[in-house]
Amino acid sequence: MAKLVLIVDDDPTQRRILEETIKRLGYETKTAQGGEQALQILDGPDGAAIALVLLDLVMPGIGGMEVLKRTAQRSSTPPIIVQTANGSIDAAITAMRAGAVDFVVKPTSIERLEVSIKSALKIEALQGEITRIKKKAEGTLTFSDLIIRGQAMQRVIALGRRAAASNIPVLIEGESGVGKELIARAIQGEGERRSKPFVTVNCGAIPENLVESILFGHEKGSFTGAVERRVGKFQEADTGTLFLDEIGELPLDAQVKLLRALQEGEIDPVGSKKPVKVNFRLISATNRDTIQLVKEGKFREDLYYRLNVFPVWVPPLRDRLEDVPELALHFLARFAAEEGRRVGGIDQEAMQLLTSYSWPGNVRQLENAMFRAIVLADGPQLTVAEFPQIAAHVEGFRATIPPAPAQVDRRPVMNGPAMIGAENTVPHTVEVGPGAPGRSSLGIPAVTDAGEIRSLEAMEADMIRLALGRYRGHMTEVAKRLGIGRSTLYRKMREFGLEERVS
Repeated sequence: MAKLVLIVDDDPTQRRILEETIKRLGYETKTAQGGEQALQILDGPDGAAIALVLLDLVMPGIGGMEVLKRTAQRSSTPPIIVQTANGSIDAAITAMRAGAVDFVVKPTSIERLEVSIKSALKIEALQGEITRIKKKAEGTLTFSDLIIRGQAMQRVIALGRRAAASNIPVLIEGESGVGKELIARAIQGEGERRSKPFVTVNCGAIPENLVESILFGHEKGSFTGAVERRVGKFQEADTGTLFLDEIGELPLDAQVKLLRALQEGEIDPVGSKKPVKVNFRLISATNRDTIQLVKEGKFREDLYYRLNVFPVWVPPLRDRLEDVPELALHFLARFAAEEGRRVGGIDQEAMQLLTSYSWPGNVRQLENAMFRAIVLADGPQLTVAEFPQIAAHVEGFRATIPPAPAQVDRRPVMNGPAMIGAENTVPHTVEVGPGAPGRSSLGIPAVTDAGEIRSLEAMEADMIRLALGRYRGHMTEVAKRLGIGRSTLYRKMREFGLEERVS
């Protein structure tokens, strides 16, 4: 799904030109004739879908500067690029101080506009990620901060907001990797316990003999190895929210204590002589069929009904593929920044591939696929070649390494056993490259015409050149075969002047 750009300009001719230009860049457009109409659109039902605003500064009525001032007061505003026929430094500084992310002078070239839009969207994605991380740490994450665009998740949001208005126990169900913990955090962030502790416990990752100690705490000396008193997760979550993930993995003994904690609002630490009162909001999650566990006797029926007071089902990613483009671009901006890679987008064919795949591992699998693609990427955009595992499972797509012409490097060497990798003597002139006629194996010359040993640097350059030809310039494979990192490979190529050899 393409990003939506709002074009605000009082000149109808300029609006049409910008509309066609931006559509050519692959974005959807919406137009406004002036500042007043632009504010109405941003405040209306379509406002949340707008990814960027291209704003003319000089307009009758409400001008561009006034729009900037008013949008600055909003809780969430898309990035704004201002444009004007007056390219003065003062106007640019004033607009940037008022909240614009960039400034372009009319008439703007399509290249300049493309760079400006991509940069603004990338900055916005990174700022959104920083905001989400900060809110997650502070316990103030809301449903508005989640990357949700499809209709399939609207019921989840509606139920989550109703749950947030109460202290009712919530059971979040869904496949592994759909984002159940984020839903739980958003429920807390929109409720009365926002900014309070949010304690997460993965019940499937706790050793069975330590479940009670970790959940409920223990007193010093209560068992062998209890050298000091330990506060349990229930007490850590006091006044806040306790999120029990994979609740179906909880042992039956611990289930009894959990039921008491829910019913009485108190827990019994191991070795304690009296119960401890706790005030917490419980949200649990599972990817298993809890009813079936009850039938099999692996989960207490009374606890199930105590937990399943307000169930919320999170659909798998295959049922909300309209969320994939937004999620993919979000992960792209995040991992490109983390890895220091200049990857600015995903080409149309690759995006079509991502939205055609069923994603059995859900959002977690998409996240890992994007991370791997960023590491593999050699160009400014991700292509199908960066998603070989995904392409192999989607009909009509193939991830292949682009062919490169074989490169032959003829180097004179002395007759005799002077070739590393050659078993026998070699001719005076040998071909170092794939497909060399008359050669049963490839080699690197070790001596010069004068019989002197060649430097390690020269031989290293030959080795890299040979690997580039053998593996057709595919940098990941070249680095792997040479046993060095990609960054080291690029550095050595620059040092040896081999950059032009990469196709």
